Amino acid sequence: MHPDPSTPTLSADADWWREAVVYQIYIRSFADGNGDGVGDLAGIRSRLPYLAELGVDAVWITPFYPSPMADHGYDVADPRDVEPVFGDLAGFDALLADAHLLGLRVTIDLVPNHTSDHHEWFRAALASPPGSAERARYLFRDGRGPDGAEPPNNWPSVFGGPAWTRVPDGQWYLHLFAPEQPDLDFTNPEVLADLETTMRFWLDRGVDGFRIDVAHGMAKPEGLPDMVPTSDTGLLADHGPGDLRFDQDAVHVVHRRIRTVLDEYPRSMAVGEVWVSDDARLAQYLRADELQLAFNFKLLSAEWEPDALRDAVTHSLAAVAETPAPACWVLSNHDRSRHVSRYGGGPVGLRRARAAALLQLALPGAAYLYNGDELGLPDVDLPDEVLQDPVWERSGRTQRGRDACRVPVPWSGSEPPYGFSSRRDTWLPMPEGWAGLTAEVQAGNPASMQSLYRSALALRRSSQAFTGDLEWLPAAEGCLAFRRTGGLACLVNLSGAPVPLPEGRVLLASADVGGGTLPDDAAVWLHA
Repeated sequence: MHPDPSTPTLSADADWWREAVVYQIYIRSFADGNGDGVGDLAGIRSRLPYLAELGVDAVWITPFYPSPMADHGYDVADPRDVEPVFGDLAGFDALLADAHLLGLRVTIDLVPNHTSDHHEWFRAALASPPGSAERARYLFRDGRGPDGAEPPNNWPSVFGGPAWTRVPDGQWYLHLFAPEQPDLDFTNPEVLADLETTMRFWLDRGVDGFRIDVAHGMAKPEGLPDMVPTSDTGLLADHGPGDLRFDQDAVHVVHRRIRTVLDEYPRSMAVGEVWVSDDARLAQYLRADELQLAFNFKLLSAEWEPDALRDAVTHSLAAVAETPAPACWVLSNHDRSRHVSRYGGGPVGLRRARAAALLQLALPGAAYLYNGDELGLPDVDLPDEVLQDPVWERSGRTQRGRDACRVPVPWSGSEPPYGFSSRRDTWLPMPEGWAGLTAEVQAGNPASMQSLYRSALALRRSSQAFTGDLEWLPAAEGCLAFRRTGGLACLVNLSGAPVPLPEGRVLLASADVGGGTLPDDAAVWLHA
């Protein structure tokens, strides 16, 4: 028997995730509970009431497992324990219990593609000879060229440089990410069985689901042939069928095994990080016996331009149209520039981000928010000497990496660390000038970004208007307009000038519509 995670305040709906709003917590940057300048489980637990009041349905917590932190926790040394920097298992259980009492589901990161080089399996592999069972859990190969001194193939690492590192006995091992993140071999039954053990460990504790890191990885083509060279080696783009590192057919075998475990636990789910742009290929991950959800990054990747946004919505809906899954919408995450900055920064970026919030939350399906979205946080221009993302060093300090969108969340006060920690020296420095962005200040301002999100989430949860399919409506040039069959109409103005409001009762707007017009770079919800 598995524990029933439902409580009097937690919905028993097995499909709770279909329209859920999930709040991504980048654990290092959300809240610091012990004063060491790094966010942790105790910090998250202390801020759960804030999240419940904000109106989200669930949280996704990035990796908190034991790790040497070569990639800030995505190099996992033990997937069934807690890194002491973040707390311990008792602290996680307490967080989970409190979240459930507040009606919040808790989902956590699953990192199946690779382990840390500190994982006991990899240490055993290094201590064992070529051809051993210990090495068979990973992708060790002999090199090419004289004395095997060249990598086994031409694959690049996502973080720059070759995807191979040589060990003292002459063999090479594959790492699609950093050398400290050796890839596992999922044709090995022991590897697949261990993933199932990890899932059951956390599901038995009562977690509600998983976000699967690099969900289009885990399968490599037989023989590991050379791939079409690409100047952009990164994960955050789809290089198509020529990129043999990702989206191989055998990955679906792994996802079917994952789903088999999830089906043993009613109300559990998994969402995949799938950087695949082709609608038909993305749909394969959402078949009835695979993932319940997959992030569609088209909206996140779209420019603030009406045709680009409309195409993103159209393709995202088309990708799920023949699957059991709803769409899954994202504007920002820990890997991409925050959308306030992507949309132009400053007052313009903030105005557009307010409109984008209403666009995202009006669409059918699930929505994921990144911590700080609700505060309108921008990227931070950090000095070179504080950068920590492995992309910075691996690229020869030519790519700054993802630290700009990972700066800690400001909670209160007028100076760093703004209530994030009792220690001013936070793991990434917080900028001056964020006093007006803190959660405390915004809570008392009905015109703030946080207040807009609170109102939007309350409406989305309580109104039947946010049901049914999407139908595009005629709109002025430079505008997007659509209606949900439940009665919600959404108009987004990107025309460069005010436009008349359509007929209907205004539910919420991202800017002042008192004069009967919708300003430029604004959105409005109406009940048609």
